[in-house]
Amino acid sequence: MKILHTVESYYPAIGGMQEVVKQLSERLVKLGHHVTVATSKHTERNFHQLNGVEIKEFSVKGNSVLGFEGNPATYKDYLLQSDFDVMTFFAAQQWACDIALPILDKLKSKKVFVPTGFSGFYNPVYKEYFEKMKTWMKKFDMNIFLSDNYRDINFAKENGVTKTILIPNGAALDEFLTENKIDIRKNFKIGKNDFLILHVGSYTTHKGHNEAVEIFLRSKIKNATLLMIGNRYEDFQKQYYRKPLLGLLKCSKLFSSKKIIFTYIPRDETVAAYLAADLFLFPSFIECSPIVLFEAMASQTPFLVTDVGNSSEIVRWSNGGLVLPTVIDEQGMSHAKISESVEMLNDLCKQREKLKHLADAGFEAWQKNYTWEIISKKYESLYENLLTQTL
Repeated sequence: MKILHTVESYYPAIGGMQEVVKQLSERLVKLGHHVTVATSKHTERNFHQLNGVEIKEFSVKGNSVLGFEGNPATYKDYLLQSDFDVMTFFAAQQWACDIALPILDKLKSKKVFVPTGFSGFYNPVYKEYFEKMKTWMKKFDMNIFLSDNYRDINFAKENGVTKTILIPNGAALDEFLTENKIDIRKNFKIGKNDFLILHVGSYTTHKGHNEAVEIFLRSKIKNATLLMIGNRYEDFQKQYYRKPLLGLLKCSKLFSSKKIIFTYIPRDETVAAYLAADLFLFPSFIECSPIVLFEAMASQTPFLVTDVGNSSEIVRWSNGGLVLPTVIDEQGMSHAKISESVEMLNDLCKQREKLKHLADAGFEAWQKNYTWEIISKKYESLYENLLTQTL
C-alpha cells in the first residue's frame, strides 16, 4: 500500500502526536508498505527519509480558524495530485488536517481521520468549525478514536457519524523489553533506595508540572526524588524559582531528603528513567490519550493521573494506576485537587504491595493489548479492509 500520514509536526520535533505517527509509520514500513509523512518544515531536519519513511515538508503553519501562514496552496495541490491508496489525517485544528477538510470529496484516496480529542471543543472561537465538523466527519471512510468515551467520539455519536473504530495508543516492545544498561539513578546521583517519582512531558503550561511539584513537596514522603523530563525545562525552572508558594515549600523541605530534578535527556535515557522509577505522577490539564501512561505500564511503573482525556478509561483497561481527585473546569481543563492528591500519594507510597500489584497489572495489560507492534497491525488491517471494501 501507498500510505500518506499527515501531522502538524514530526521528528525531530518531540511530542505525543509526533511519537504516535512515527511509531505507526515506521512499523507499517517494516510490514512492507510505502509510507510518506506530510508535515511542517523543521530547522533541525536535514533529511527527507527516516527509517524508511519518506518525509514531505511544507512551509505552512496555523489552522483554518486562526488563519494559515506560509503557502497552504502547495499542500492542497499535493493532496489533490497524489495517488496514495490511503490518507490518514492525525489531529484536527491544525493545518495538515484543516486544509484537506473542504476538499475531501475531491481526494481520490481512502480517507481516514484521527481527531485526537478536539482540544478546542469548548472554545467559542471554534463554534462554526465544529458545526462544519458534523459534515466533514461523515465524508471520511473511517474515523479512528483513541477512546470510547471522550469529547471527540461522543461528538461523533451525537451527530450520526457511523464510520468509527477504536484503536488505542501504546508503547513499544523494542524499547521497553530490550536491555537498557543506563543507570539513571547513578547519572543523576539519586540514591538506590530513594523513592523515585517520574514526570515526563513538554514544559508547557498544560502538563501539570507546578501541580506535580506541589503535590510532591507537600507529601510526607522522605528520601524521595521527583525527576521531571521534558524539553524547554530551563523556562519552567526559572518560573519555578519565582513562585513564592513553591519557593516556601522548597525551603520547608530542605532537610527532608527530598530532591527535584528538571532535565531533558535523550530517548534511551528517558526509557531508563521509566524503568528506574517507583511511581509516575502526571497531573496534566488536557490530553487525548496520554502515551506516557502506556509507557509507564510498559516499564512496570504504577501511575497517578488526573481525570484527563481518557485516563480513567486507561485505568479501567489496565488496572495499572489510579485517578487523582480532579475538578474539570468550563473549558474542559482537568485540575488535580492538591490536598486530596497529596493524601492519595501519601497513602499509596505506604502500600508497597499495592504499588507492585498496579505495576504488574499494567505491564500485563500492555503486553496483551497496547504495544505499537499490535496497534500498527490494526492500522494495517483497517487500511487493507478499506481498500477491499470489506469493512
